[in-house]
Amino acid sequence: MLLTIDCGNTNTVFGIWDGDEFLATWRTSTSQSRTADEYHVWLASLMAFRKLEADITDVIISSTVPRVVFNLRVLASRYFECRPLVVGKPECLLPIEARVDPGTQVGPDRLVNTVAGFDLHGGDLIVVDFGTATTFDVVDIDGAYIGGVIAPGVNLSLEALHQAAAALPHIDITMPARVIGKNTVDCMQAGVFWGYVGLINGIIARIREEHGRPMKVIATGGLAPLFQQGDAAFDVYEDSLTLHGLTVIHRYNKENGHT
Repeated sequence: MLLTIDCGNTNTVFGIWDGDEFLATWRTSTSQSRTADEYHVWLASLMAFRKLEADITDVIISSTVPRVVFNLRVLASRYFECRPLVVGKPECLLPIEARVDPGTQVGPDRLVNTVAGFDLHGGDLIVVDFGTATTFDVVDIDGAYIGGVIAPGVNLSLEALHQAAAALPHIDITMPARVIGKNTVDCMQAGVFWGYVGLINGIIARIREEHGRPMKVIATGGLAPLFQQGDAAFDVYEDSLTLHGLTVIHRYNKENGHT
């Protein structure tokens, strides 16, 4: 079986793929100090709790935090006796290479989302991912990543607002009942929520205009359904887009003798 690991700046998601479906997925906070042994104890405990007896033979990793990769490599070699595929490394092939400026390093998560989006929905896509940053990835008609947009993440913006203005409280993001707030919290929630809806729709419209062809918009990340309530211009929401992309990339490498 395949262990997929999607390591983001805030959270890391582990998934066990049996070739047809994910038997389980688990999420933990991303920590640069967590050792391979700690990962294994945590993962083995969760598998035992689910009474899941999975013979993991392959591991694939996507990480936006380079310092975490070493311990994840050790996890794969020490406990699963395999050499993991790491997206973004030369030994990990992509179905189609990114078409960006020479010397540009594209985030592994963005490459994986591109592969997943194309596999599920074909080309001419905009993939909007709500993570620590809110990213817009543009997928060409043949499935190549051709660029995108990076904006501050929603929770990052909320935290910055709270820290920079002493009188403003820390709030959770939700869809407010009205645009005009009657108190400080309502005003902040309206500004962040409707501000991001405007940002999302505005960037999507400009990308479509610049691209010059009809494009489908795929949303992923936990906050996507919330912003869809505010008429954000998403066509489809994919909850496990990155994990799906990792299975596609692993299959492609296996078919080409790179596992």
